[in-house]
Amino acid sequence: MELRQLRYFIVVAEEGNIGRAALKLHISQPPLTRQIQQLEESLGVKLFIRTPKGVELTEPGQLFYEEATNIRSLISLATERTQRASRGELGRLDVGIFGSAILDTIPKLLLAFRKKHPDVTVALHTMEKGSQIEALRQRRISIGFNRMLAPLPDITTEVIDTEKLRVAVGEHSPLALKESLSFDILKTEPLIAYPNTGRPNFVDKIMTLCQEQGFLPTIAQEVGDAVTGLALVASGFGVCLLPSSATRLGLPGVVYKDFHDLPAAAKVDLSCVYLKDQKSPILESFLDTLRNTPLS
Repeated sequence: MELRQLRYFIVVAEEGNIGRAALKLHISQPPLTRQIQQLEESLGVKLFIRTPKGVELTEPGQLFYEEATNIRSLISLATERTQRASRGELGRLDVGIFGSAILDTIPKLLLAFRKKHPDVTVALHTMEKGSQIEALRQRRISIGFNRMLAPLPDITTEVIDTEKLRVAVGEHSPLALKESLSFDILKTEPLIAYPNTGRPNFVDKIMTLCQEQGFLPTIAQEVGDAVTGLALVASGFGVCLLPSSATRLGLPGVVYKDFHDLPAAAKVDLSCVYLKDQKSPILESFLDTLRNTPLS
């Protein structure tokens, strides 16, 4: 049985006349008759009986017509879904995330993508940068978000946002009473730094900034994430530098301040990473959203 025979059968059943069906199918009547006969032979069932006006479905023919139209609908649906998948409108996108960007930038991008492509399932996986690179190479994720990424020959790194640095201080610290702070406070204030894995990282950025200003900060504690760092700030361990997106974390006992003399280089990039040879329509649709979504 061929799909062509099913299509021919459906048209004959709906027209009730071989001649009219042949005209509709743009073929001559004898080949159409032969196709219907071959279909009946393959099924071992008589599908039509001849009448003065044309043909009518037998009882088995009527059942086969219902099944054939169901198959036609499934083929149409499969065709549509395949075409949508080829345009990046249907399927699944696995995304690696880590750090404070999940508090601001990444949700904006995910929401913009979902509005454009509501039938794409986005799965989020929390993993640090080394794990993201491994997952990309193993094709367990299609794209990752992170900061301070070293160049790699098989990975494309695309900057999507740049954030200035702010400082978190304890609410009972004298620093909390000031409208803004000088970057020089890091000469004397104990610094809580994060993350403590995945070099180069944010800690390296801060150390370089301080060295360029002529001093090295006193690291009171290195922690794995911003939440832990801010909890220590609230307890009076010291101050914590962080990207502006992380200041969306409203922890009790923590006050966020701007620097009035922030060095020009005191900014941190958020980048997305993906395999250079990745040819996924869904990934291309997602990248198009990233490049065209205003973040401010």
